[in-house]
Amino acid sequence: MRRGQGWAYTGAILGGVVSIAANVAHSYVPPEGGTQGWSPQPGAVIGAVFWPLALFVAIEILAKVAWPLGRRWVLLRFLGLLPVALVAAVVSYRHLSGLLAYYGEDGLTVALGPLAVDGLMVMATGALIAVGRTAVDGPSPQVSPATADASGKLPEASGPAVPDGDGPSAPAGTEVDGLLLVGQAVAGELAASARALTRDALAEGVRARGHAISTARASELLRQVRAA
Repeated sequence: MRRGQGWAYTGAILGGVVSIAANVAHSYVPPEGGTQGWSPQPGAVIGAVFWPLALFVAIEILAKVAWPLGRRWVLLRFLGLLPVALVAAVVSYRHLSGLLAYYGEDGLTVALGPLAVDGLMVMATGALIAVGRTAVDGPSPQVSPATADASGKLPEASGPAVPDGDGPSAPAGTEVDGLLLVGQAVAGELAASARALTRDALAEGVRARGHAISTARASELLRQVRAA
């Protein structure tokens, strides 16, 4: 377990348990003018459990699902799930606030107290995402001094340049061999985000790490990564 991950799980579980318990307790608060022996309807108790669970699940879906790229997926993610999370958060807040008011707490506690409960779930979920992202990204692989210049970038191979197209594979001993560790790290990131390992995706990831690579050399690197 990575550093801080246990506390993040503890916060998420604690916030969820307290939120559910408080919402259920609120369902037993008698309405104004309630008769003696009043008790809540079963549906009210079930609904009290649903709202904090809906908030927690919506946050998890928004943050942890490896969503595909594209405008329609962005619209589905934020225009579809954000209203669900917002409604669940508002209802849960009102339930917790009403419970504190019923217990006779002061106005400031009634207004701010519920934020500590639902906010704990949100912050704990964010911490879990940060821990997971750190585990996926990790430090960039270090290139051996023999293959790197003073700036930390790989030198270009000697000889004629290979055009950026569907030319012949780069000969052995070029920077493709030196980029193998970088390519493996990019492949791990693609797998973690549920993206296919293709030549274009591999080349994009390598370039994002500051290394120049042609299409032909990306094809050779893809072959080496798959064979490793």
